[in-house]
Amino acid sequence: MAQPDNKKFFENLTGAGKAIAVLTSGGDAQGMNAAVRAVVRMGIYVGAKVYFIHEGYQGMVDGGDNIKEATWESVSSMLQVGGTVIGSARCKEFRTHEGRLKAAHNLVQRGITNLCVIGGDGSLTGANLFREEWSGLLNELVQQGLIDEDAVQRYSALHIVGMVGSIDNDFCGTDMTIGTDSALHRIIEVVDAIMTTAQSHQRTFVLEVMGRHCGYLALVSALACGADWVLIPEMPPEDGWEEKMCEKLSATRSRGSRLNIIIVAEGAIDRHGKAITSSTLKDLVVRCLGFDTRVTILGHVQRGGTPSAFDRILASRMGVEAVLALLETTANTPACVVSLCGNQAVRLPLMECVQMTQEVQKAMDEKRFEEAVRLRGRSFENNLRTYKLLAHRKPESELPQSNFNVAVLNVGAPAAGMNAAVRSAVRVGISEGHKMFAINDGFEGFYKGQIKEIKWGDVGGWTGQGGSLLGTKRTLPAKHVDKIAEQIRKYNINALLVIGGFEAVECLLQLCDARATHEEFCIPLCMLPATISNNVPGTDLSIGADTALNAIVETCDRIKQSASGTKRRVFIIETMGGYCGYLASVGGLAAGADAAYIFEEPFDIRDLQSNVEHLTEKMKTSIQRGLVLRNENSNENYTTDFIYQLYSEEGRGVFDCRKNVLGHMQQGGAPSPFDRNFGTKISAKAMQWISKKLKECYRQGRVFANTEDSACLLGMRRRALVFQPVVQLKQETDFVHRIPKEQWWLKLRPLMKILAKYKTSYDVSDSGQLEHVVCNRTKESDATAAI
Repeated sequence: MAQPDNKKFFENLTGAGKAIAVLTSGGDAQGMNAAVRAVVRMGIYVGAKVYFIHEGYQGMVDGGDNIKEATWESVSSMLQVGGTVIGSARCKEFRTHEGRLKAAHNLVQRGITNLCVIGGDGSLTGANLFREEWSGLLNELVQQGLIDEDAVQRYSALHIVGMVGSIDNDFCGTDMTIGTDSALHRIIEVVDAIMTTAQSHQRTFVLEVMGRHCGYLALVSALACGADWVLIPEMPPEDGWEEKMCEKLSATRSRGSRLNIIIVAEGAIDRHGKAITSSTLKDLVVRCLGFDTRVTILGHVQRGGTPSAFDRILASRMGVEAVLALLETTANTPACVVSLCGNQAVRLPLMECVQMTQEVQKAMDEKRFEEAVRLRGRSFENNLRTYKLLAHRKPESELPQSNFNVAVLNVGAPAAGMNAAVRSAVRVGISEGHKMFAINDGFEGFYKGQIKEIKWGDVGGWTGQGGSLLGTKRTLPAKHVDKIAEQIRKYNINALLVIGGFEAVECLLQLCDARATHEEFCIPLCMLPATISNNVPGTDLSIGADTALNAIVETCDRIKQSASGTKRRVFIIETMGGYCGYLASVGGLAAGADAAYIFEEPFDIRDLQSNVEHLTEKMKTSIQRGLVLRNENSNENYTTDFIYQLYSEEGRGVFDCRKNVLGHMQQGGAPSPFDRNFGTKISAKAMQWISKKLKECYRQGRVFANTEDSACLLGMRRRALVFQPVVQLKQETDFVHRIPKEQWWLKLRPLMKILAKYKTSYDVSDSGQLEHVVCNRTKESDATAAI
């Protein structure tokens, strides 16, 4: 079938005759193996030879067996492994000219002129220096008689593409570095566990997390768990902070809390450059308040463990993008870093990113702390601003008096992160001077009058709670508009924040329709997408989807492991999502699935047969386990049972089959760090929008808002968070199947197929383009500012 002219497919980019080497350098980070796997498989797929360089730059300098050709099978079963299986080492010899000369010789011997480096800023800076010296190094090798002139001509240019692997998220130009999300998972797991013991004994806990020069982990984990105090190197506390901190801890206890949590980055300092350690904080709390206080230093726990779903997807996308960048590179192309900005792949000049990262440290050294925070990017700034807004309650006398009443409710199925969003809305609303009301059990509770005022302290500890503490129902308002209007009058509600899934969109549309007959609904209406299915129009991501993905990936890992040491086996896994194939597709990419059946991509018996034959062929070589995901509503006839029976019959003698329906375990559990922060930050932004709309729409002693832009959904679109009138989203929505007509993640499906060894077309017209790092744009997106 002819491909559309406006698309560019990577079949036009060939890797034939090219040799690509991949190495991991510096500190290890979860997700590095996923990146290595993607580079190897994409490289082989396009016809290039791919090499492992074991032990980082040390292996490049030492050569020999440290540089080995990779095969498709050599990266099997490494997706879920933490750390880096090809090893990483800090190499002093590579910092010398002689060391780089040896490395150049080892690469030329194997015809390698394309390097994919996964590491931090030091590793990437070293790679760029190597690239700049390359021609000079080759000339030296000729003079020493180690290579001939022909080799100099053939291997005249070294091409470098970097991927940032660092749990600290300290590299400018990318929203998230590989490993950061997994490190946050480790921290939050520990914090959640500590909170239960701290409550039992009414203790204060001081947690020290990694971050010698960057406070990202400390700041985001504090935001995700609602810590009482956080200390980071970019923003040392003002003089007299000790007294303020003790007052805050004491005030929290006086409101009935049984615990305090203080999070400190290992590099935290005061305004005079003096280190603030966890033991200093413990001694301070004990001396001033007499609270029973304990210290927990997380250390290398943060680097270990299985990579999260986010890190696997990020690393897989970036690995494929790195190979595409190497295929497109020319002798004049600068060394680049592939990264994410919002939900978009970008390529940035490596040295621009490194220089910006060094500028941050320079600003900190010169005590220009506000500048350091600004240079970290809008995401970091936004995190800090949101944390201050939610953690530090202003005295009543300092709060603005708005005299507005704002109600918040949940609609549809529960999703992890809903409670974090409610907490954020309540506290930001109170900070803006509003009176906040909580509505229990969605619109059913609304028309029944289950409404009560909710205070600052009522939402303490909500961020880590799964499900919906307010209660949620699927009831739509259309049949109850009279009673709902009556409740709006009774409680004088001036604005409404609805947090929910596809039902929430339908609810807002029905409230907009009701404006024609009931003036009570002529108030600002805002909706936040919260559903594990990620099927809400107008947004790329929904609160709860990341937690569900992690549940799927974790279960798939365990299921695959259950077959280790047994005969060849294929697992058929059914996921939730209604008609939306997001969980099956993206979960399949993160878990290393061989196929994922979804409604959006119709399939027939020939496709099923082809998949069985493909798996049979793989099983005959060395692959021992296969994984097939099926979305619950992908096809009414090709059910999970049917596919299981088909695979069992057709694979007889080669592999056996097992099936598993994951069910509601995808909906439960504590929210992931991503969902906690996404919920917290978009909710804060929504409340600020509501405050603005209330002021704009207040006329002659009342609020009146009936324009399209007064009923909006706040969603993440590519690189930004955008308020979109729900009425305009109707055209983008398939209401029969409850999905958006266009879904960005469908572009990831060919990537999953390529990594599973299928021949397919991969549209690269949306791949990263080389951009420049500008101070205001670095980490600019409020989107993955989500985390």
